[in-house]
Amino acid sequence: MTKQKTIMIVGHSNLPQGMAAKSLFGTFAIVIEVDKKYGVIVKSSCTLVTQQAQDFLDTILVGSSLKDGLEEVFSEIKAVYHGAAQNAIIAALKDLLRTYSNLSK
Repeated sequence: MTKQKTIMIVGHSNLPQGMAAKSLFGTFAIVIEVDKKYGVIVKSSCTLVTQQAQDFLDTILVGSSLKDGLEEVFSEIKAVYHGAAQNAIIAALKDLLRTYSNLSK
C-alpha cells in the first residue's frame, strides 16, 4: 500500500501556431500534483517557455480544489493571462479535470 498523499495528473492541449512553445514541445501540457484526500492542487508546472509564465500560472492554480471544479480558475486566467496560450491553458486544465473525474469514480 502506498503512503503517497498526492497524485500527479497531466492535461494536454494544442498550442496556436507561431508560439515558441509550439516549436519546442508541439503540444501544451500542464502537470499538477494534487492532494488525494481533498483534491487541492499543491504544485504545478507546464510547457510554457518562460519561467515567469510558468510561475504565474502556478500561483493561479495552487490552492484550487479539483473537487470544486475549475470555473473560478478559468475566469481568473481569462482576466489576468493575456498570452496566446490562454485557450490552450484552459483546454489542458479541462483535460486534466476529466482525468481527475475518472479517477474519482
